[in-house]
Amino acid sequence: MMCHACEGSILEAGGSLGANPFLGVVFHWLGGLASASCYLPFRGIKRWSWETYWLLQGIFSWIIAPLALAGLLVPNLFPILHAAPSSSIFFAYFWGCLWGIGGLTCGLSIRYLGFALGYPIVLGLCTVFGTLMPPIFSGEIRSIMSQSSGQVILMGIGVCVLGIFFSGFAGRAKENELTEAQKKESVEEFHYGKGLAVSILSGVMSACFAYGLAAGKPIADIARGELFAHHGADLWQNLPVLVVVLWGGFTTNFIWCLILLVRNHSASQLSGDAAEPETSHAEIEPLDAAVADALPFEDLPVQPARHQRLKSALLFTNYAMAALAGVMWYFQFFFYSMGQTKMGKYDFSSWTLHMASIIIFATIWGFALKEWRGTSLRARSLVAVGLVLLVASTVVVGYGNYIKASQTPAQSAMAQPR
Repeated sequence: MMCHACEGSILEAGGSLGANPFLGVVFHWLGGLASASCYLPFRGIKRWSWETYWLLQGIFSWIIAPLALAGLLVPNLFPILHAAPSSSIFFAYFWGCLWGIGGLTCGLSIRYLGFALGYPIVLGLCTVFGTLMPPIFSGEIRSIMSQSSGQVILMGIGVCVLGIFFSGFAGRAKENELTEAQKKESVEEFHYGKGLAVSILSGVMSACFAYGLAAGKPIADIARGELFAHHGADLWQNLPVLVVVLWGGFTTNFIWCLILLVRNHSASQLSGDAAEPETSHAEIEPLDAAVADALPFEDLPVQPARHQRLKSALLFTNYAMAALAGVMWYFQFFFYSMGQTKMGKYDFSSWTLHMASIIIFATIWGFALKEWRGTSLRARSLVAVGLVLLVASTVVVGYGNYIKASQTPAQSAMAQPR
């Protein structure tokens, strides 16, 4: 472990060592791309219930990937967690549990509203709560509002929220214009009322992740000391915090998925017992088509060897897609943790950058998946304006952090409120 004198000199810098806000923005954009893309592998999963693949991806995203990467990149991971204040461990875990509820309902919001409409609602609320509540509770908000750099960052947050509103207006316009058949074509289980209620709950609860990261700062401080002692850099200091927060998220999701697995008798899908593959008439012995359509899969005269190969291939694909989705999901916060270390003193603004980046790439995916097909020029113009504002917000927030990082200690002290 690093000596207290060296560690104290590092902590005195207030997290600004190595600050590079524009590199931080790039990291946040990479995290946003990972987050917006992580649901795509689910499209390759067949004949598994939601709770089956959600639990499996959660094992990879909230347990395996965080421990593997933190253990690889941060020296003495478990001694760091052991040395951290128990209150920091508890509250990081506690807020992670509450965030887990937001994660659960976020998946449902995408299920009922699709990428284009579900993400803006969830992430809009998450942006406001997750960005502003930590500095308000810590008392830093007065200092932030009194400095030009802080004012620029707050303006960037406002631009982000405005961009989210435009994205939401575009989604609402899209919902009003499409027929029920068109809605079902792009989002099979589309339901605006149910989706809106779930999205609001998800947005508020998802902000708890930011509270968990704030509560885990003492853990990050210890990790930073270790990283400087071994590597002279602090890029990975937040990875141990992610381990604890994600343990909380896994707890909530595991309990809910376990309830569903028992209630729906779907646990056997993990072994392939209930995950029978799709089979065409060409793959079975000659049989009248009308009779074949009326029979369940297990009663069709499929050759046993062929049946087992299809079943094994389906099971392998489902496991691979769920694992891929989980690892992609984790990489959003892997890059987030890197970006946060580069934002300098006002690293609370990282949450806005993260949310804006997710919405940007989610909207792009919405177009790629033809969720906006058949909508009017007005709806597409609204979403274009939203995208421009969101991109602009990342530039403004990055510039505000650059102003702060460029100030000398004397300038920063003069800017503090008296």
